[in-house]
Amino acid sequence: MSLPDLQQHIAGQTHLLVAYSGGLDSTVLLHQLVCLRQQQPFSLRAIHIHHGLNPLAESWVAHCQQQCARWQVELEVVNVQVDGREKGIEAAAREARYRAFRQHIQPGEALLTAQHLDDQCETLLLALKRGSGPAGLAAMPDKMHAGAYVHLRPLLRQTRAQLELWAAEQQLSWIEDDSNQDTRYDRNFLRQQILPQLAARWPHFAQATARSAALCGEQEQLLDELLAESLHALIDKQGALAIQTLEPMSAVRRAALLRRWIAHHHGLMPSRDALSRIWQEVACSREDAEPRLQLGNFEVRRFRDRLYWLARHPSVRDQIIDWPVTASFLTLPAKIGRLERADKGTPVRAPQAGEAVSVRFQAQGKFHILGRAGSRPIKKIWQELGIPPWQRERTPLLFYGDRLIAAPGVFVTREGDPKQQPGWHICWQQEEQ
Repeated sequence: MSLPDLQQHIAGQTHLLVAYSGGLDSTVLLHQLVCLRQQQPFSLRAIHIHHGLNPLAESWVAHCQQQCARWQVELEVVNVQVDGREKGIEAAAREARYRAFRQHIQPGEALLTAQHLDDQCETLLLALKRGSGPAGLAAMPDKMHAGAYVHLRPLLRQTRAQLELWAAEQQLSWIEDDSNQDTRYDRNFLRQQILPQLAARWPHFAQATARSAALCGEQEQLLDELLAESLHALIDKQGALAIQTLEPMSAVRRAALLRRWIAHHHGLMPSRDALSRIWQEVACSREDAEPRLQLGNFEVRRFRDRLYWLARHPSVRDQIIDWPVTASFLTLPAKIGRLERADKGTPVRAPQAGEAVSVRFQAQGKFHILGRAGSRPIKKIWQELGIPPWQRERTPLLFYGDRLIAAPGVFVTREGDPKQQPGWHICWQQEEQ
């Protein structure tokens, strides 16, 4: 790639974050950006992800630090944990990388990664192996919006041989990851054994697959545009999907909308079987059921004829947390937030002498809440208030001794009624999910 081509790819971006592994591809990309920076001013940072999977990983960090210091590029090194038990090392490492990118990219920055034409070919073949549809076969776009930032891949039209030529001409040094030779990994198997044979038989095979990927991407973009209005009508402000409107649709149209609903939540695209299970086991389960289907770190659940895409959290159902009366706030577990005694909030009576204050996440029996006649089972109260089961499991319940006083921000029981007397105001500060 010439520098003018690169300049065109990053047009309009003034703050760049480069994923820098120290390998050939990212070294060439970072070097080209350093050269371009001499011609036009822009902010340039690099991020190196330390997976901790290779004994040489520390030396790779040192190499990247030295190179960035030489090129006067700020470098951020991020250590991640990779658990390959569920999806395999390759997928888990990629997920950990992109999670780190999302967490460390700064407002206004664009993320640049160094995938090239050969990578695109490998990605399409892997998608074929998985039996992917057009979305998977579209492989990698050269520009995409990933939540709050733009993700650019400016080298997608360059072959690895072209990158090697640039590196040789510029006398660059880079890291050779010995694990790239391990053909137990699918991508390495394609790279080492399959693609050389395909290229020997059909020299332009990589370019042809890139065109196929681009055509699949165009078809997906067209479907996105055609289904955008329908999807918008199906989704409410909480991002939940209306089930009844989906029921009379054809299975093909319904599956296409389900895929785009998951993409709306930035979820990994499920298999065809998983999509079928979402509809059959969750959407179409009996009315009184509380179905849930786990998909990686997320789950699909149903409530009142709507599907919800939810992050999974550890259970806090059996936890009991003491709240000393001398403490003005209490930090809650599992990213639930914290409770504060403040000037504003849910009014409750103050605890009496000898009443221990605690927070729990479940209650048993019947309760009389203020504003309602008579007592009701706690499950009935939640239902009448329209609180979904997963929110009930993460709503803090204030107890004095063994008496339920309130669910701050939701209800107060008769036992917690301040009765116009000075008491406490409890404010639940929830964490953003």
